[in-house]
Amino acid sequence: MKSGRYTLDGRQGSPFFRSPVQLIVSSFAVLILAGAILLMMPFCSKSGQVTPFIDALFTATSATCVTGLIIYDTYLYFNVIGQSVILGLIQLGGLGLVTLTSFFYYLIGKRLSLRTAQLAQESVSADDRVNTAHLVKMVVGVTFCFEVVGALLLMLYFVPEFGSYGLFMSFFFAISAYCNAGFDLLGMNGEFSSLISVNSNPFVLLVLAVLIISGGLGFIVWQDLWRFPKRRHLLLHSKIVLVTTAVLIISGFFCFLILEWSNPDTMGKMPLGDKLVNALFQSVTTRTAGFDSIGNGQMTVASKFVSILLMFIGAAPGSTAGGIKVTTLVVMLVTVFSVMRGKSDPVIKKHRIDKMVVYKSLSVIFLGVLLILISTGVIMATESSNWQIDALFESTSAFATVGLSVGVSADAHLFSKVILIITMFMGRVGPVSFALSISMSAGNREKKQIMPEAKIWVG
Repeated sequence: MKSGRYTLDGRQGSPFFRSPVQLIVSSFAVLILAGAILLMMPFCSKSGQVTPFIDALFTATSATCVTGLIIYDTYLYFNVIGQSVILGLIQLGGLGLVTLTSFFYYLIGKRLSLRTAQLAQESVSADDRVNTAHLVKMVVGVTFCFEVVGALLLMLYFVPEFGSYGLFMSFFFAISAYCNAGFDLLGMNGEFSSLISVNSNPFVLLVLAVLIISGGLGFIVWQDLWRFPKRRHLLLHSKIVLVTTAVLIISGFFCFLILEWSNPDTMGKMPLGDKLVNALFQSVTTRTAGFDSIGNGQMTVASKFVSILLMFIGAAPGSTAGGIKVTTLVVMLVTVFSVMRGKSDPVIKKHRIDKMVVYKSLSVIFLGVLLILISTGVIMATESSNWQIDALFESTSAFATVGLSVGVSADAHLFSKVILIITMFMGRVGPVSFALSISMSAGNREKKQIMPEAKIWVG
Protein backbone atom coordinates (compact mmCIF):
# COMPACT_ATOMS: atom_id res chain seq x y z
CA MET A 1 0.00 0.00 0.00
CA LYS A 2 1.45 3.35 -1.03
CA SER A 3 1.90 6.24 1.36
CA GLY A 4 -0.49 9.19 1.12
CA ARG A 5 1.29 11.85 -0.95
CA TYR A 6 -1.12 14.04 -2.81
CA THR A 7 -1.41 17.02 -5.11
CA LEU A 8 -4.08 19.69 -4.63
CA ASP A 9 -6.76 17.63 -6.37
CA GLY A 10 -6.10 14.62 -4.17
CA ARG A 11 -3.93 12.57 -6.54
CA GLN A 12 -0.64 11.09 -5.47
CA GLY A 13 2.32 13.31 -6.26
CA SER A 14 5.78 14.31 -5.20
CA PRO A 15 7.08 12.81 -1.93
CA PHE A 16 8.02 16.31 -0.77
CA PHE A 17 4.39 17.35 -0.38
CA ARG A 18 3.55 15.12 2.56
CA SER A 19 1.46 17.65 4.44
CA PRO A 20 -0.80 20.67 3.88
CA VAL A 21 1.88 22.86 5.48
CA GLN A 22 4.48 21.85 2.92
CA LEU A 23 2.22 22.52 -0.05
CA ILE A 24 1.17 25.92 1.32
CA VAL A 25 4.78 26.96 1.91
CA SER A 26 5.71 25.72 -1.56
CA SER A 27 2.80 27.57 -3.19
CA PHE A 28 4.04 30.84 -1.74
CA ALA A 29 7.57 30.13 -2.94
CA VAL A 30 6.43 29.32 -6.48
CA LEU A 31 4.19 32.40 -6.60
CA ILE A 32 7.07 34.62 -5.45
CA LEU A 33 9.43 33.20 -8.06
CA ALA A 34 6.88 33.62 -10.86
CA GLY A 35 6.21 37.19 -9.74
CA ALA A 36 9.93 37.99 -9.62
CA ILE A 37 10.43 36.74 -13.19
CA LEU A 38 7.54 38.88 -14.41
CA LEU A 39 8.74 42.00 -12.56
CA MET A 40 12.21 41.55 -14.09
CA MET A 41 10.81 41.99 -17.58
CA PRO A 42 11.36 45.37 -19.29
CA PHE A 43 7.63 45.70 -20.05
CA CYS A 44 6.97 46.12 -16.29
CA SER A 45 9.21 49.14 -15.68
CA LYS A 46 8.64 52.70 -16.88
CA SER A 47 12.24 52.92 -18.08
CA GLY A 48 11.87 49.81 -20.23
CA GLN A 49 14.95 48.28 -18.63
CA VAL A 50 15.38 44.85 -17.06
CA THR A 51 15.04 44.99 -13.27
CA PRO A 52 17.87 43.22 -11.37
CA PHE A 53 16.69 39.79 -10.19
CA ILE A 54 17.40 40.40 -6.50
CA ASP A 55 15.35 43.62 -6.60
CA ALA A 56 12.50 41.92 -8.48
CA LEU A 57 12.62 39.02 -6.01
CA PHE A 58 12.53 41.47 -3.08
CA THR A 59 9.48 43.25 -4.54
CA ALA A 60 7.68 40.01 -5.40
CA THR A 61 8.33 38.62 -1.91
CA SER A 62 7.10 41.82 -0.30
CA ALA A 63 3.92 41.81 -2.41
CA THR A 64 3.15 38.08 -2.07
CA CYS A 65 3.87 38.12 1.66
CA VAL A 66 1.69 41.29 1.88
CA THR A 67 4.50 43.17 3.57
CA GLY A 68 5.01 46.46 1.75
CA LEU A 69 8.76 46.98 2.07
CA ILE A 70 10.04 48.38 -1.23
CA ILE A 71 13.31 49.12 -2.98
CA TYR A 72 11.71 51.16 -5.76
CA ASP A 73 8.79 53.54 -5.45
CA THR A 74 5.89 51.53 -6.91
CA TYR A 75 4.45 54.45 -8.91
CA LEU A 76 7.69 56.00 -10.11
CA TYR A 77 9.48 52.79 -11.12
CA PHE A 78 6.79 50.40 -12.36
CA ASN A 79 4.29 51.10 -15.14
CA VAL A 80 0.65 50.02 -15.05
CA ILE A 81 1.60 46.48 -16.11
CA GLY A 82 4.15 46.19 -13.30
CA GLN A 83 1.72 47.72 -10.83
CA SER A 84 -0.93 45.20 -11.93
CA VAL A 85 1.50 42.32 -11.40
CA ILE A 86 2.19 43.62 -7.89
CA LEU A 87 -1.55 43.96 -7.25
CA GLY A 88 -2.13 40.38 -8.39
CA LEU A 89 0.61 39.12 -6.09
CA ILE A 90 -0.93 41.04 -3.19
CA GLN A 91 -4.36 39.51 -3.80
CA LEU A 92 -3.05 35.98 -4.27
CA GLY A 93 -0.67 36.29 -1.34
CA GLY A 94 -3.28 37.85 0.94
CA LEU A 95 -5.88 35.17 0.41
CA GLY A 96 -3.46 32.36 -0.29
CA LEU A 97 -3.18 30.42 -3.52
CA VAL A 98 -4.71 27.33 -1.90
CA THR A 99 -7.75 29.25 -0.68
CA LEU A 100 -8.47 30.72 -4.10
CA THR A 101 -7.93 27.39 -5.83
CA SER A 102 -10.32 25.69 -3.40
CA PHE A 103 -12.88 28.43 -4.02
CA PHE A 104 -12.81 27.89 -7.79
CA TYR A 105 -13.18 24.14 -7.24
CA TYR A 106 -16.40 24.89 -5.35
CA LEU A 107 -17.42 27.45 -7.98
CA ILE A 108 -17.37 24.89 -10.79
CA GLY A 109 -19.18 22.36 -8.61
CA LYS A 110 -16.26 19.99 -8.12
CA ARG A 111 -16.01 18.27 -4.75
CA LEU A 112 -12.75 18.61 -2.88
CA SER A 113 -10.83 15.59 -1.73
CA LEU A 114 -10.16 15.16 1.98
CA ARG A 115 -6.56 16.22 1.39
CA THR A 116 -7.59 19.43 -0.39
CA ALA A 117 -10.07 20.24 2.38
CA GLN A 118 -7.21 19.91 4.88
CA LEU A 119 -5.16 22.29 2.74
CA ALA A 120 -7.96 24.86 2.72
CA GLN A 121 -8.38 24.60 6.49
CA GLU A 122 -4.65 25.04 7.05
CA SER A 123 -4.45 28.04 4.71
CA VAL A 124 -7.00 30.01 6.77
CA SER A 125 -5.86 28.66 10.16
CA ALA A 126 -9.09 26.72 10.71
CA ASP A 127 -9.55 23.29 12.28
CA ASP A 128 -11.54 20.21 11.28
CA ARG A 129 -14.58 21.36 13.24
CA VAL A 130 -15.15 24.15 10.71
CA ASN A 131 -17.26 23.64 7.56
CA THR A 132 -14.51 24.02 4.96
CA ALA A 133 -16.80 24.69 2.00
CA HIS A 134 -18.71 27.42 3.81
CA LEU A 135 -15.54 28.98 5.22
CA VAL A 136 -13.71 29.16 1.87
CA LYS A 137 -16.74 30.71 0.18
CA MET A 138 -17.10 33.16 3.05
CA VAL A 139 -13.40 34.09 2.94
CA VAL A 140 -13.47 34.98 -0.75
CA GLY A 141 -16.90 36.61 -0.54
CA VAL A 142 -16.05 38.82 2.42
CA THR A 143 -12.72 39.76 0.87
CA PHE A 144 -14.17 40.85 -2.47
CA CYS A 145 -17.06 42.62 -0.74
CA PHE A 146 -14.78 44.74 1.44
CA GLU A 147 -12.42 45.44 -1.46
CA VAL A 148 -15.18 46.54 -3.86
CA VAL A 149 -16.96 48.72 -1.30
CA GLY A 150 -13.62 50.20 -0.21
CA ALA A 151 -12.66 50.93 -3.81
CA LEU A 152 -16.01 52.64 -4.48
CA LEU A 153 -15.55 54.86 -1.44
CA LEU A 154 -11.96 55.72 -2.36
CA MET A 155 -13.08 56.69 -5.87
CA LEU A 156 -14.81 59.69 -4.30
CA TYR A 157 -11.33 61.11 -3.71
CA PHE A 158 -9.01 59.48 -6.23
CA VAL A 159 -11.14 59.87 -9.40
CA PRO A 160 -11.68 63.65 -9.09
CA GLU A 161 -8.02 64.04 -8.12
CA PHE A 162 -6.36 61.73 -10.68
CA GLY A 163 -8.98 61.14 -13.39
CA SER A 164 -9.27 57.71 -15.00
CA TYR A 165 -6.08 56.52 -13.30
CA GLY A 166 -7.91 57.14 -10.02
CA LEU A 167 -10.13 54.12 -10.78
CA PHE A 168 -7.10 51.85 -10.80
CA MET A 169 -5.67 53.61 -7.76
CA SER A 170 -8.89 53.08 -5.81
CA PHE A 171 -8.88 49.32 -6.36
CA PHE A 172 -5.13 49.15 -5.76
CA PHE A 173 -5.42 50.91 -2.41
CA ALA A 174 -8.53 48.95 -1.36
CA ILE A 175 -6.89 45.58 -2.07
CA SER A 176 -3.57 46.67 -0.60
CA ALA A 177 -5.30 47.90 2.58
CA TYR A 178 -7.59 44.91 3.09
CA CYS A 179 -4.75 42.47 2.42
CA ASN A 180 -2.61 44.53 4.81
CA ALA A 181 0.07 44.95 2.14
CA GLY A 182 0.93 48.64 2.45
CA PHE A 183 1.84 49.23 -1.21
CA ASP A 184 0.75 52.64 -2.51
CA LEU A 185 0.64 54.66 -5.75
CA LEU A 186 1.20 58.18 -4.46
CA GLY A 187 4.82 58.43 -5.56
CA MET A 188 3.88 61.30 -7.87
CA ASN A 189 3.67 63.43 -4.72
CA GLY A 190 7.17 62.44 -3.58
CA GLU A 191 9.30 59.32 -3.76
CA PHE A 192 8.58 56.86 -0.92
CA SER A 193 6.08 59.37 0.50
CA SER A 194 3.31 56.77 1.02
CA LEU A 195 0.23 58.56 2.47
CA ILE A 196 1.99 61.67 3.76
CA SER A 197 0.47 63.76 0.95
CA VAL A 198 -3.07 62.82 2.09
CA ASN A 199 -2.53 62.87 5.87
CA SER A 200 -4.85 65.86 6.13
CA ASN A 201 -7.69 63.95 4.47
CA PRO A 202 -9.53 62.06 7.24
CA PHE A 203 -11.90 60.37 4.78
CA VAL A 204 -9.12 58.51 2.94
CA LEU A 205 -7.28 57.57 6.15
CA LEU A 206 -10.40 56.32 7.93
CA VAL A 207 -11.60 54.25 4.94
CA LEU A 208 -8.16 52.64 4.71
CA ALA A 209 -8.11 52.10 8.49
CA VAL A 210 -11.45 50.24 8.38
CA LEU A 211 -10.17 48.05 5.52
CA ILE A 212 -6.95 47.31 7.41
CA ILE A 213 -8.79 46.34 10.61
CA SER A 214 -11.28 44.23 8.65
CA GLY A 215 -8.51 42.29 6.95
CA GLY A 216 -6.65 41.83 10.21
CA LEU A 217 -9.49 40.30 12.27
CA GLY A 218 -9.24 36.91 10.62
CA PHE A 219 -11.77 34.89 8.67
CA ILE A 220 -12.78 32.72 11.63
CA VAL A 221 -13.88 35.87 13.45
CA TRP A 222 -15.88 37.09 10.45
CA GLN A 223 -17.62 33.73 10.16
CA ASP A 224 -18.43 33.88 13.88
CA LEU A 225 -19.79 37.43 13.56
CA TRP A 226 -21.92 36.35 10.59
CA ARG A 227 -23.52 33.62 12.72
CA PHE A 228 -23.93 35.81 15.82
CA PRO A 229 -27.55 36.95 15.13
CA LYS A 230 -28.68 33.29 15.19
CA ARG A 231 -26.35 31.85 17.83
CA ARG A 232 -26.34 34.92 20.11
CA HIS A 233 -22.82 34.18 21.35
CA LEU A 234 -19.25 34.39 20.09
CA LEU A 235 -16.44 31.88 20.26
CA LEU A 236 -13.81 32.52 22.90
CA HIS A 237 -11.30 32.98 20.06
CA SER A 238 -13.39 35.80 18.56
CA LYS A 239 -13.80 37.51 21.91
CA ILE A 240 -10.04 37.43 22.51
CA VAL A 241 -9.31 38.82 19.03
CA LEU A 242 -11.88 41.62 19.22
CA VAL A 243 -11.02 42.75 22.75
CA THR A 244 -7.24 42.57 22.26
CA THR A 245 -7.46 44.36 18.92
CA ALA A 246 -9.43 47.22 20.50
CA VAL A 247 -7.02 47.47 23.44
CA LEU A 248 -3.96 47.58 21.17
CA ILE A 249 -5.46 50.17 18.81
CA ILE A 250 -6.48 52.46 21.69
CA SER A 251 -3.13 52.02 23.48
CA GLY A 252 -1.19 52.72 20.30
CA PHE A 253 -3.32 55.77 19.59
CA PHE A 254 -2.47 57.40 22.92
CA CYS A 255 1.21 56.42 22.68
CA PHE A 256 1.69 57.98 19.24
CA LEU A 257 -0.43 61.01 20.11
CA ILE A 258 1.69 61.77 23.19
CA LEU A 259 5.10 60.85 21.77
CA GLU A 260 4.67 62.67 18.44
CA TRP A 261 2.52 65.57 19.66
CA SER A 262 5.29 68.16 19.47
CA ASN A 263 7.58 66.49 16.92
CA PRO A 264 7.83 69.07 14.08
CA ASP A 265 8.92 66.39 11.60
CA THR A 266 5.78 64.26 12.04
CA MET A 267 2.61 65.53 13.79
CA GLY A 268 3.91 68.62 15.58
CA LYS A 269 2.62 71.12 12.99
CA MET A 270 -0.74 69.43 12.44
CA PRO A 271 -4.00 70.88 13.74
CA LEU A 272 -5.72 68.95 16.55
CA GLY A 273 -8.11 67.05 14.27
CA ASP A 274 -5.31 65.82 12.01
CA LYS A 275 -3.23 64.79 15.02
CA LEU A 276 -6.08 62.64 16.33
CA VAL A 277 -6.77 60.98 12.97
CA ASN A 278 -3.09 60.36 12.19
CA ALA A 279 -2.36 58.98 15.67
CA LEU A 280 -5.28 56.56 15.24
CA PHE A 281 -4.19 55.62 11.73
CA GLN A 282 -0.60 55.09 12.86
CA SER A 283 -1.80 52.74 15.60
CA VAL A 284 -3.85 50.74 13.07
CA THR A 285 -1.30 50.61 10.27
CA THR A 286 1.65 49.77 12.56
CA ARG A 287 0.15 46.48 13.69
CA THR A 288 -0.78 45.17 10.28
CA ALA A 289 -0.66 47.24 7.12
CA GLY A 290 2.40 49.41 6.56
CA PHE A 291 1.01 52.64 5.13
CA ASP A 292 2.93 55.66 6.38
CA SER A 293 1.10 58.95 6.94
CA ILE A 294 3.53 60.80 9.21
CA GLY A 295 7.06 59.76 8.16
CA ASN A 296 8.36 56.86 10.22
CA GLY A 297 11.98 57.76 9.62
CA GLN A 298 11.47 61.05 11.49
CA MET A 299 9.65 59.59 14.51
CA THR A 300 11.20 59.71 17.95
CA VAL A 301 13.12 56.68 19.18
CA ALA A 302 10.34 56.01 21.72
CA SER A 303 7.73 55.95 18.94
CA LYS A 304 9.88 53.58 16.91
CA PHE A 305 10.11 51.29 19.93
CA VAL A 306 6.31 51.33 20.38
CA SER A 307 5.96 50.59 16.67
CA ILE A 308 8.31 47.61 16.99
CA LEU A 309 6.19 46.15 19.81
CA LEU A 310 2.92 46.63 17.91
CA MET A 311 4.38 45.22 14.69
CA PHE A 312 5.71 42.17 16.50
CA ILE A 313 2.28 41.43 17.99
CA GLY A 314 0.44 41.84 14.68
CA ALA A 315 -3.21 40.93 14.16
CA ALA A 316 -5.34 37.76 14.26
CA PRO A 317 -4.68 34.21 13.04
CA GLY A 318 -6.23 33.30 9.70
CA SER A 319 -6.09 36.93 8.56
CA THR A 320 -4.12 38.75 5.90
CA ALA A 321 -1.84 40.23 8.57
CA GLY A 322 1.36 38.99 10.18
CA GLY A 323 3.15 39.16 13.53
CA ILE A 324 3.01 36.53 16.26
CA LYS A 325 -0.77 37.18 16.40
CA VAL A 326 -2.85 38.62 19.24
CA THR A 327 -4.04 35.22 20.42
CA THR A 328 -0.43 34.06 20.83
CA LEU A 329 0.25 37.08 23.02
CA VAL A 330 -2.83 36.42 25.17
CA VAL A 331 -2.00 32.72 25.58
CA MET A 332 1.53 33.52 26.75
CA LEU A 333 0.37 36.25 29.14
CA VAL A 334 -2.27 33.95 30.66
CA THR A 335 0.33 31.17 30.96
CA VAL A 336 2.80 33.46 32.74
CA PHE A 337 0.14 34.68 35.19
CA SER A 338 -1.00 31.09 35.82
CA VAL A 339 2.56 30.01 36.64
CA MET A 340 2.98 33.01 38.94
CA ARG A 341 -0.18 31.98 40.79
CA GLY A 342 0.98 28.38 41.11
CA LYS A 343 -1.59 26.88 38.72
CA SER A 344 -0.67 23.90 36.55
CA ASP A 345 -2.93 24.86 33.61
CA PRO A 346 -3.55 28.28 32.04
CA VAL A 347 -7.24 29.21 32.06
CA ILE A 348 -9.16 31.89 30.13
CA LYS A 349 -12.76 32.59 31.15
CA LYS A 350 -13.18 29.13 32.69
CA HIS A 351 -11.62 27.44 29.63
CA ARG A 352 -8.40 25.46 30.01
CA ILE A 353 -5.79 26.11 27.32
CA ASP A 354 -4.34 22.95 25.82
CA LYS A 355 -0.62 22.53 26.49
CA MET A 356 0.11 22.09 22.77
CA VAL A 357 -1.34 25.56 22.17
CA VAL A 358 1.01 26.92 24.84
CA TYR A 359 3.98 25.10 23.29
CA LYS A 360 3.16 26.42 19.83
CA SER A 361 2.74 29.97 21.16
CA LEU A 362 6.11 29.77 22.90
CA SER A 363 7.71 28.40 19.71
CA VAL A 364 6.22 31.17 17.55
CA ILE A 365 7.52 33.89 19.90
CA PHE A 366 10.96 32.33 20.29
CA LEU A 367 11.48 31.70 16.57
CA GLY A 368 10.14 35.16 15.74
CA VAL A 369 12.53 36.87 18.14
CA LEU A 370 15.42 34.73 16.88
CA LEU A 371 14.67 35.55 13.25
CA ILE A 372 14.39 39.27 13.98
CA LEU A 373 17.68 39.28 15.92
CA ILE A 374 19.50 37.47 13.12
CA SER A 375 18.09 39.84 10.51
CA THR A 376 18.94 42.87 12.66
CA GLY A 377 22.49 41.61 13.17
CA VAL A 378 23.05 41.11 9.44
CA ILE A 379 21.73 44.59 8.63
CA MET A 380 23.85 46.21 11.35
CA ALA A 381 26.92 44.35 10.09
CA THR A 382 26.45 45.33 6.44
CA GLU A 383 24.91 48.80 6.66
CA SER A 384 25.59 52.11 8.38
CA SER A 385 26.62 51.79 12.03
CA ASN A 386 24.01 54.32 13.23
CA TRP A 387 21.10 52.15 12.12
CA GLN A 388 20.72 50.06 15.29
CA ILE A 389 17.11 51.00 16.11
CA ASP A 390 16.31 51.35 12.41
CA ALA A 391 17.70 47.88 11.66
CA LEU A 392 15.53 46.41 14.43
CA PHE A 393 12.54 48.39 13.12
CA GLU A 394 13.01 47.16 9.54
CA SER A 395 13.61 43.55 10.57
CA THR A 396 10.49 43.49 12.75
CA SER A 397 8.49 45.09 9.95
CA ALA A 398 9.68 42.36 7.58
CA PHE A 399 8.95 39.50 9.99
CA ALA A 400 5.52 40.87 10.90
CA THR A 401 4.79 41.55 7.19
CA VAL A 402 3.90 45.13 8.11
CA GLY A 403 5.95 47.01 5.55
CA LEU A 404 6.63 50.22 7.44
CA SER A 405 10.11 51.45 6.64
CA VAL A 406 12.57 53.94 8.03
CA GLY A 407 14.61 53.90 4.82
CA VAL A 408 16.75 50.81 5.36
CA SER A 409 15.25 48.68 2.56
CA ALA A 410 15.66 51.32 -0.14
CA ASP A 411 19.40 51.71 0.60
CA ALA A 412 20.14 48.12 1.61
CA HIS A 413 23.02 46.12 0.15
CA LEU A 414 22.83 42.55 -1.19
CA PHE A 415 23.13 40.65 2.11
CA SER A 416 20.58 42.88 3.80
CA LYS A 417 18.13 42.39 0.93
CA VAL A 418 18.57 38.61 1.09
CA ILE A 419 18.00 38.42 4.85
CA LEU A 420 14.93 40.68 4.57
CA ILE A 421 13.54 38.44 1.79
CA ILE A 422 13.98 35.38 4.00
CA THR A 423 12.47 37.20 6.97
CA MET A 424 9.41 38.32 4.98
CA PHE A 425 8.83 34.82 3.61
CA MET A 426 9.14 33.10 6.98
CA GLY A 427 7.02 35.78 8.60
CA ARG A 428 4.21 35.19 6.09
CA VAL A 429 4.12 31.39 6.15
CA GLY A 430 4.89 31.33 9.87
CA PRO A 431 8.19 30.27 11.45
CA VAL A 432 6.66 27.15 12.99
CA SER A 433 5.00 26.12 9.71
CA PHE A 434 8.27 26.71 7.86
CA ALA A 435 10.19 24.58 10.36
CA LEU A 436 7.54 21.85 10.16
CA SER A 437 7.72 21.77 6.37
CA ILE A 438 11.48 21.22 6.53
CA SER A 439 11.32 18.57 9.23
CA MET A 440 8.56 16.68 7.42
CA SER A 441 10.48 16.68 4.14
CA ALA A 442 13.46 15.27 6.01
CA GLY A 443 11.28 12.41 7.22
CA ASN A 444 11.21 13.44 10.86
CA ARG A 445 8.13 12.03 12.58
CA GLU A 446 7.24 11.98 16.22
CA LYS A 447 7.46 8.50 17.70
CA LYS A 448 5.62 7.38 20.80
CA GLN A 449 8.27 6.52 23.35
CA ILE A 450 8.30 6.11 27.09
CA MET A 451 11.17 8.16 28.46
CA PRO A 452 12.38 8.99 31.97
CA GLU A 453 11.37 12.41 33.21
CA ALA A 454 14.12 15.06 33.08
CA LYS A 455 14.88 16.91 36.29
CA ILE A 456 15.85 20.45 35.26
CA TRP A 457 15.76 23.50 37.50
CA VAL A 458 14.91 26.80 35.74
CA GLY A 459 14.33 30.40 36.76
